Amino acid sequence: MQATTDHIKITKTKESKIHEVDFENIPFGRVFSDHMLVAHYSNGSWGTAEIMPFQSLKMHPAMSVLHYGQSVFEGLKAYKSKEGTPLLFRAKDNFARFNESAERMCMAQVPEDIFMDGLKELIKLDQDWIPTKTGSSLYIRPFLFATDEYVGIKPSDDFTFIIFTCPVGFYYPEPISVKIEEHFSRAASGGVGAAKAAGNYAASLFPNQRATEEGFRQLIWTDAKEHKYIEESGTMNIFFVIDGKLITPDTNRDTILKGVTRRSVLTLAKEMGYLVEERPVEVAEVVDALKEGSLSEAFGAGTAATIAQISEIGFRGNRFELPDVESREISNKILDKLNGIRLGTVKDEHGWVVRL
Repeated sequence: MQATTDHIKITKTKESKIHEVDFENIPFGRVFSDHMLVAHYSNGSWGTAEIMPFQSLKMHPAMSVLHYGQSVFEGLKAYKSKEGTPLLFRAKDNFARFNESAERMCMAQVPEDIFMDGLKELIKLDQDWIPTKTGSSLYIRPFLFATDEYVGIKPSDDFTFIIFTCPVGFYYPEPISVKIEEHFSRAASGGVGAAKAAGNYAASLFPNQRATEEGFRQLIWTDAKEHKYIEESGTMNIFFVIDGKLITPDTNRDTILKGVTRRSVLTLAKEMGYLVEERPVEVAEVVDALKEGSLSEAFGAGTAATIAQISEIGFRGNRFELPDVESREISNKILDKLNGIRLGTVKDEHGWVVRL
């Protein structure tokens, strides 16, 4: 069945696969909803966006993205209110960051009417895929990649933009153990660390695999020049509570992703009256606080992870256990309020939530 909603063509699937899904036990990122949005950029302009049945892609062997890595993506989530209304959380912030990443990677900007209008239509069409179990959501993955059929190092002239969705549960079901990385680097000054570029994540796989072999779930990245300053942690921005203050590395450098969840945490923390510091955070400061017992909370903040509590921090062969999650006042209260806003049970004072 085909239809058109203003400038977006809609072709519905003949048969939904939703009945095959166990919504009580959803593995993260392995179950995909019925439809996806696709738009192509060629000859300097965007074609008509189409929502179509979720399907595999055909790729030319010389497709530019396969050889030169021009690819950026975003991650955001949809929820369902008690009344059954689909809710999008801070989608416009993700749209803005998406195009910032595209600009840094020399890629075409995606127009708002394709990204935002297409996203809304896609979520409305697949709203039955939004899980309602506590801790679950509909994960949304917009991405853009180079499609020139040409072997040569230059910015691509052609691109494809896609959005697909996945019903998901917790990314980290339990508090995680992390290691402060002092050899490998996630990003260097002047590079693409502030962009959500696919290659950033590819480069992290080997050091993270080594950390996993040592019993850690994630890394805390440090600066590439001296490994003196904390930057971020794997899939998340990172926060510490030291002497009652919520501290996080500032994002004034081009090596740290400007997380949307990070901004949400900071805004809510300030409104709730907590002392907040955004500044360079030295590894030595964190390690000293761990030794002295003045570091009472550590957690990551990101779309996939939401707020991921850190149970243990490793450094130079030492492992420092953190207090029980139940005792963590600041992160738990922020998470409760954040969840309330996203689910529509707490008043949204900031216009973060879009009701569909």
